[in-house]
Amino acid sequence: MGNEEKMPTEREWLLMEAIWDFEEKNEGAEEGITSTDILERIRVNNEMTVRTERVLMHHLVKKDLVGYTVDALDNRVYHYYSKKSKEECLKDKEQGFIDLYFQGNRVGAAASFLRDAELSDKDIKELKKILKQTKGKHSK
Repeated sequence: MGNEEKMPTEREWLLMEAIWDFEEKNEGAEEGITSTDILERIRVNNEMTVRTERVLMHHLVKKDLVGYTVDALDNRVYHYYSKKSKEECLKDKEQGFIDLYFQGNRVGAAASFLRDAELSDKDIKELKKILKQTKGKHSK
């Protein structure tokens, strides 16, 4: 399975967001979030059927982004947990985008976004700070 195939799709990302949110708010919780709880969290802004959610969860498990345990009291209930952090997934999506549209050239990607941007002095100062930190990391 290629790296692109392991990234969550837009609809799968909604489920991942619910899992990450649950994990952040329930730090230290032993069990993960159930399908029912995931649907309740995303239903506010999204119409998703139980069947669709199950199919997408199966894809996320297959992609090794999500794991699960079976409920000790009811073997029909699964508790899902993330196997990859939001930051890791964002980094992978970022790299996939750069590879696809900029042939892996990060500078070209950054330049493309910044070229027509209206940047404040504060924005420019922040970018200079980032460049200085990056230079420090790679000049050792």
